[in-house]
Amino acid sequence: MRVAALADPDDFEGWRDAARGLAAEGVPPDAVVWQVGDVPVDLFAGAPDETAPTPAATGPGFSVPRAFLDVARIVVQARDPERFALLYAALDRLRREPKLMEDAADPLIKRLDGIAKSVRRDVHKMRAFVRFREVEDGEGSRYVAFFEPDHHIVRGNASFFVNRFASMRWSILTPEVSIHWDGTTLSEGPGAARGDAPEGDPIEEVWKTYYRSIFNPARVKVGAMLREMPRKYWKNMPETALVPELLAGAQARESGMIETARAAEIGDNAGAAWDALREEARGCTRCHLYKPATQTVFGEGPVSATMMFVGEQPGDQEDLAGKPFVGPAGQMFNRALAQAGIDRSEAYVTNSVKHFKFEQRGKRRIHAKPDTGEINACRWWIDQERMLLRPKVTVALGATAARSLFGKTMTIGASRGRAMALPDGGEAWITVHPSYLLRLPDPAAAEVEYGRFVEDLKMAHAALG
Repeated sequence: MRVAALADPDDFEGWRDAARGLAAEGVPPDAVVWQVGDVPVDLFAGAPDETAPTPAATGPGFSVPRAFLDVARIVVQARDPERFALLYAALDRLRREPKLMEDAADPLIKRLDGIAKSVRRDVHKMRAFVRFREVEDGEGSRYVAFFEPDHHIVRGNASFFVNRFASMRWSILTPEVSIHWDGTTLSEGPGAARGDAPEGDPIEEVWKTYYRSIFNPARVKVGAMLREMPRKYWKNMPETALVPELLAGAQARESGMIETARAAEIGDNAGAAWDALREEARGCTRCHLYKPATQTVFGEGPVSATMMFVGEQPGDQEDLAGKPFVGPAGQMFNRALAQAGIDRSEAYVTNSVKHFKFEQRGKRRIHAKPDTGEINACRWWIDQERMLLRPKVTVALGATAARSLFGKTMTIGASRGRAMALPDGGEAWITVHPSYLLRLPDPAAAEVEYGRFVEDLKMAHAALG
């Protein structure tokens, strides 16, 4: 057995270098024990009979897809004891199966995707639920927060807080490691206990007063709160301590607040998480399309939307405006929505690919269809949007959107006009993309196809009940 020792539980660079060296030597996955420091990580591996230093990064002599590296950077942050071994097993198979990452049904890829989704959820919980308290030290005000992550996400998540709170001096304490920002330099420290963080400050009291003034008992859904915000995070958030007290006197006022229940069931946390997700998407480099594009074009609409529309990618005008479906296809889409009786302002509209792919022809930028790798690289954003919104009905506008949602090629002709179950839950309907209608040369045929498109939208809308 070979022992690959890593410096930290989220040591991606160490894992990558070790994996390169092992792969270059042809060491099979079942002959490697991965460990952090002196402690084996893979609890299911046999005891090593040979201790060897981590191999040098000599390079395995083959390239791996960007999608694998993106997943690996996330998976190494998991608390799953098999994460390093699973990643090395995938790397070993990629030498023989270069398109392995595209097979969403493969058990190993499904396992890695599931681990990655769990880590990403934890990342967004940290961004949504961290609450800073102000304290005074020898240099003035410092803002301190305590958080208990499920995974090893603190180091990987640090840049988000540096960018968001660049002008503040702050510390985030966690049981495993703490991070500190002095306005210029980010540093690490040992783990801490909840008691090491302050209990409250004057700003928190102001916030509690404001929260009392806006509290709406019809918005409180305990099941949703436990699902979206486990109890261990409640202690970090001053408003949660007020909920039992405010609920106790709310019965007499409840009847006048029922109409707000739906919006509140999604909760303020979903809105905060969506804001964080959109902010992160602005810096997306998951594929090469970000380089020539003007900006990321993220989804748009209320997080309480029960209906979600997924298109292919932003076009020229969307790329410039930073909003989905505002060009010619968007105008066609808006007209069809109105005829189908759908209020766009109540729906969530997004695209499978968030950057504009084009070919430059003189001064014009001509739309180019995204390939499978680009669609797969962007699936993470769609998965996160769907996880936050949990729409009852999702409409795929075109084959690219359908592939993004289902993880495989879907034929519009065979799938159109009927409800289909999505892998992550919810109901999907597949129809054409509005741009298809614009490309039809025969006006009579275009009118017929437009009518079919409107009927597809009506059926999907009727499924809301």
